[in-house]
Amino acid sequence: MSDNTTPSRPAALGAEGRKTAADKKTAPNESTTPTEGTTSAEGTAPAKGTTPDRSAPPDRSAPPDRSAAPDKSAPPDKSTAPGKKTASARPDRGIAPGKKTTPGTSTTPAKGTVPAKKTTPDKSTAAAKNAAAGRKTAPGDRPMTGRPTTPTRSTAPGKTTAPNKSATPGKTTAPTRSATPGKTTAPNKSATPGKSTTPNKSATPGKKTVAAKSATPGKTTAAAKSTAPGQKTVPGTSATPGKKTAPGNKPMTGKTTAPGKKTMLGKKTVPGSKPMTGKPTAPTKKTAPTKKATAGKKTAAAKGAEAPARRPRRGPRFSVARGWFPPLGTKGRIALILSLLTGLVSHGYHLFRYPLYLTDEGIYMQRAWSVVRETSLSPYTYDYDHAPLGWITLAGWAFPLPKQFEAFGNAINTGRFLMLLVHIASVYLLFEIARRLSGSVLAATVTSFLFNVSPLAVYFQRQVLLDNLMIFWLLLSLFMLLRREVTIRSVFGGGMALGIALITKENAIFFVPSFVYLLYRRVKGSASSRFTSTLWPFAAATPIGAYVTYALLKNELLPSGFDFDLNNPPADHVSLLYTLWWQLNRNQGTLFSHTGLLQTSWLVRDKFLLIAGVCAMVICLWIGLRDRKRNLGFLVAGTLALGYAFYLVRGSVVLDFYVTPLIPMLALNLGMVTDRLLKGTFANRFIRGAHSVTRVAVPSFAAFLLLASPASGYLVHTNTEGHTQIADQYQSKINLTGMQHAQIAWVRKHVPPNSRIIMDDDLWGELHDIRPFYPYAHSHWNASSDPDVRDKLFKKRWQNVDYIIMSNKMRRSMMLNNSDGRENWILQALRNSTRVWSVTEGNIRLEIYRVQ
Repeated sequence: MSDNTTPSRPAALGAEGRKTAADKKTAPNESTTPTEGTTSAEGTAPAKGTTPDRSAPPDRSAPPDRSAAPDKSAPPDKSTAPGKKTASARPDRGIAPGKKTTPGTSTTPAKGTVPAKKTTPDKSTAAAKNAAAGRKTAPGDRPMTGRPTTPTRSTAPGKTTAPNKSATPGKTTAPTRSATPGKTTAPNKSATPGKSTTPNKSATPGKKTVAAKSATPGKTTAAAKSTAPGQKTVPGTSATPGKKTAPGNKPMTGKTTAPGKKTMLGKKTVPGSKPMTGKPTAPTKKTAPTKKATAGKKTAAAKGAEAPARRPRRGPRFSVARGWFPPLGTKGRIALILSLLTGLVSHGYHLFRYPLYLTDEGIYMQRAWSVVRETSLSPYTYDYDHAPLGWITLAGWAFPLPKQFEAFGNAINTGRFLMLLVHIASVYLLFEIARRLSGSVLAATVTSFLFNVSPLAVYFQRQVLLDNLMIFWLLLSLFMLLRREVTIRSVFGGGMALGIALITKENAIFFVPSFVYLLYRRVKGSASSRFTSTLWPFAAATPIGAYVTYALLKNELLPSGFDFDLNNPPADHVSLLYTLWWQLNRNQGTLFSHTGLLQTSWLVRDKFLLIAGVCAMVICLWIGLRDRKRNLGFLVAGTLALGYAFYLVRGSVVLDFYVTPLIPMLALNLGMVTDRLLKGTFANRFIRGAHSVTRVAVPSFAAFLLLASPASGYLVHTNTEGHTQIADQYQSKINLTGMQHAQIAWVRKHVPPNSRIIMDDDLWGELHDIRPFYPYAHSHWNASSDPDVRDKLFKKRWQNVDYIIMSNKMRRSMMLNNSDGRENWILQALRNSTRVWSVTEGNIRLEIYRVQ
C-alpha cells in the first residue's frame, strides 16, 4: 500500500434526489470492514474506545493511542488507512450542537425517498467481532470489553448483529461503497471532499427530525459519540456545555453522569428523566431543537422542579444514641470560658482559709506522705478501709513539687490546690456532658453555674476528699462514652476511668447501672457492639483486679478461717473482704430525722440545690421513661442522680461529705429541666424573637436572685446577729485555718518533741513532716484501734498520755467511736487533764490539754 492513498471519490446524486451509499456518513467508531467476498485489511488501527484485536498483528506505521483509557467513552474514531496520520480528536461535525441522539430510535421516512440500505454495524465493539467471527449474539446482550477478540471476519448471512442495531435478522448488510479495503473513512463526514451532509433534516422541506435519526423506518443510527459497551446514558446532560436541558429531552450517549451530579461547567442536571434506548420512536411532526439557556439562569422546568424542595429551616440533628451532637459554636465557647473562670474564682478565693482543716483531709494526706516517705500505703496498719488510688494520686501530685508537701505551706494546702485543678477539669467535663445529653448550651451553662457557686459545692469541693477525685474520674468516663463515634479507644478509656473511680472511692459503684445502659444504647446495632460491650467491662475490671491482686499477694484477701463474724474481727491479719462486709453492715439511722445530716448540715448550706434538684430528677425520669428513644439524655441524668440518692438514704453510715458526688448530678438535672421548660416553638414572629431573649433573661434573673438573696447563702447570708453580709466562703475577715496554725505554733513552742500526744488527723502532717518532728503524736482513732500504737506505745493506760490536742468536734467523734469501749482510756485521760490553751470563733472551738 502506498502512504499517499487519497480518500475515495463520492458518486453523483441520482435523478430522483436519492443519495448513494457513498454519500451516507459512516457510523462513528466504525472501521469499514468488507463483507461477503471482501478481505479485511491488515494494519488498520483499532478505533478509539474499543478493545483492540490482539490476534491481528499491530499496526507499526502509527503510534499507539495513549490518550484513551480502557472501558471508557472516547472521541469519534478518526482512523485512516495505514500510513496516514490519524485526524485530531474533535467533536462530531455531522451533528449540530445542542442536538441529542438516542440509540435505537428511528423516524418516519421522508416523502419521496427510497429507504437507504442498512449500514454496516460497528465492528469495533466486542459484539461486532463476535458476529464477524460467526458466533451469535443474543439481542440485548452487552458486549464484553477488555478481552482480546478473534480476527474480524465477514458476517455470514442469517447472523444477528450487535444489540440495538438496525440490521434485520436474516439479511446481510451491504458493504460501504467507495471504501478502499484497509482504510476507514472519517466518521460523520460525507463522501464528497470538503462537503459535509446536513444531518437531522428530513426529505420533506420544513420538517425537522430528532438529531441523528436514521432515514430508514425502524432503523437506528449509531450514536454521535462512542460509548463503552454496556454503559447507559443518564438524563439531564446537554449537548451544549454548561447548559441545562429540560426534563424529557434525550441525552447524548457516551456521557455517563449520575442524576444531580455536575456536568462540564458545574451545572446540575434535572433528575427524573429516563433515556429511551433500543426502541423506535413515533413519527415526529416537529421537534424543537434543544433550547439554549442563558448563562446563569435556570430553565422553567428546573425552577418548577426545585419549588417543592423548599422546606422550613430545621435545627441541627441531635441524638445521644447515635452521637449526633450540635457543634459548640461561638456562644458555647464563650459560655464555657465563663464557666471555667467562675469555678476558678468561686473555689480558688480564700482556698487556704476556708473551710477548717478536717479529719479526713489529714488522713488522706498522711497516707500520701507515707507513699512518698515510706513507700507504703499507710504509716499504720492498712486495714482496707478505702481503696488506695486516691492518696496515691495525691502522692504523685506532691512528689515532683519543689518542697513536696510544704509547697503551699503545709500538706493539706498542697492537697487543696490539687482539688482546685480537679474542680476546673470537672467543670469542663460536666459542661460538655450536659451539652451532649441535652443538645443545648443553656443547659450546660446552668449546670456549670450551680456546680460552681453552690455553697455545698464550695464547702466540700475545696477539701482534700476522695469523693472529689472520684467525681473527676466518673465524669471522664461518662465523657468518653458521649464521644461522637464509639471507638475502641473511647470505650477502653471510659472503662478504665470508671475502674479508677471505683478504686478511688467504692461508692462509685452506684453509678454503674446508668453507665451500662448508656453504653448499650450507644453500641446497639453497630457492627462492633459485641466487642465493645465486652471490652468496656474488661477495662473497668482491670484496676479493680490489680487492687484485689495486691491483697491476694499479701495474704489479706480472706479472713482467717473464712470467718466473717462481725463481733470477732480477725486478730492475726486484716482482710479486704472482711472490711467490705463490715462496711456493708454498718448502720446509723436515717437522714430524715431531726438530728440527721440532712437537717443539720446539708439543707442549712443549700436548700435550693437539694429541693429543686430532687424535683428536677423526678421530671427527668418522667420525660426519659415516656420516650426512651428520643429522651435518652434525660433518662441517663435522672438515673445517675437516683442511683446515688438511693445510696445516701439506704440507712447505712453516712458522713457529712458523702453528699459531694450528688451535687453535680442534681445540677445536671436542673440544667436540663430548665432548658426544656424554656424551649418551645412559636408561630408568631414577634414572640419567636422574644423567645430567644427569654431563654437568656429568665436564667440570668434566677441566678441574680440566688446570688442576692440572703436566704440562699450563695453570695450573701444573714449572720447570727441578724445582719446581712458576704457569705463565709468569700468573707475576707474569716480565717478559720489560721486558728489551727496558731494551735500548732503553741505546740511547737511549749510541747517537747518526745511527748506522747493524742490528737486529730488534721494536724498529723504538720507534726510529722516539719521539723522538729513529733514521732509520738497519733490520732485518737489509731491510738485506740491499731495494735502497734495501742498496745506497744500507750499500753491502753491513760497515764501514758502527755497531751491531748482537741480539734473542733473531736470530743463528739470520740464518743461515737466508743460504742465498744475502745476509747475509754483516752476519755479518762481527758478527764484527768488541764486545759492550757484554747481559741473560739463562732461555733468553732480549739483546745489543748495537759494530762496530770
